[in-house]
Amino acid sequence: MRLASLSNAPAQSVIPSLWHRAEGTMERVAKLKLFNGREMPMVGLGTWQAKDDEVRQAVQLALECGYRHFDTATLYQNEEAIGDVFGKWISEGKVAREDLFITTKLPTIGNRAENVTKFLTTSLKKLQLSYVDLYLIHFPVGCIGKDENDLQPRDSEGKVVLDMDTDHESLWKAMEEQVDAGRAKSIGISNFNSAQIERIMKFCRIQPANHQVEIHAFHQQKELRAVCHKHNITMCAYGPLGAPYKEGAKQKPVLKHPVVTSLAARLGKTPAQILLRHLIQLDIVVIPKSSNPERLKQNFEVFDFKLSDADMRELDNLDQGKDGKLFIFSDSMIGVENHPEFPFKIPF
Repeated sequence: MRLASLSNAPAQSVIPSLWHRAEGTMERVAKLKLFNGREMPMVGLGTWQAKDDEVRQAVQLALECGYRHFDTATLYQNEEAIGDVFGKWISEGKVAREDLFITTKLPTIGNRAENVTKFLTTSLKKLQLSYVDLYLIHFPVGCIGKDENDLQPRDSEGKVVLDMDTDHESLWKAMEEQVDAGRAKSIGISNFNSAQIERIMKFCRIQPANHQVEIHAFHQQKELRAVCHKHNITMCAYGPLGAPYKEGAKQKPVLKHPVVTSLAARLGKTPAQILLRHLIQLDIVVIPKSSNPERLKQNFEVFDFKLSDADMRELDNLDQGKDGKLFIFSDSMIGVENHPEFPFKIPF
């Protein structure tokens, strides 16, 4: 069932969703069908910057609310805490493993073919799982760490230690081997650009199932979405609510934009629910992160209303292109723009 089509983009740039129905009404949770027939819940819990008790409590509450899609990464250093909750729920029969959709990611220091199995095996042990539903290359740039725990290697000047020999072809073949071995049901990418996607599609045996990138109303990635659609690669939005307001910022955050707040008031929804629903109706999976119990519940309650075509156009028109980008990796990874596989043009 198509809920909406991409404004200002060709019709083929939207991948059909798989919307489940019960007794003639839309069910609480919708899923997006991947190229291989597997299904990815449209709303998941993001866990970036959440550790220890915070992430344990968030995952526990999310499971109780009905979330079945969870996103993590080696870089987040919270897989073990998340795995504690998964292990308890599965062992107690509260949830079946096959009802969960778990994504984790290969760190930049693992971006060599010989490292992939080691890092995924370690993640599986921490998550207390025998497989993940989706394994992503977290970033197209490779780095060199002192050991497997040196996840953000820096030199004496604070610059990221780059592996200038990053080879996507051999790396992808190692990713494909994880599917062959049953350690990952699907594989994908994160933070890649269009040219890198086109290159992977030329040599892959198993294509990327999903591409996780920054997408929100101010940065809608329409061109990249069209490329992914061409290759039947689904998309997942991190940072779908934009960024919180910072004192001295040039503009208000997207959550406080008048278009968003007026739609929320008219429809009796929160601004966050409006923003998430916008992306869902564009067939984009969303993984908002929250440890606040009320917001966590609200972020999941986005399947009981629909934005009209006019509403969608208003939100589509908020797109600022590259000017709306929030995650500037050259700020947190000093010198990363010098790597041949750095995916973004400078200046942004």
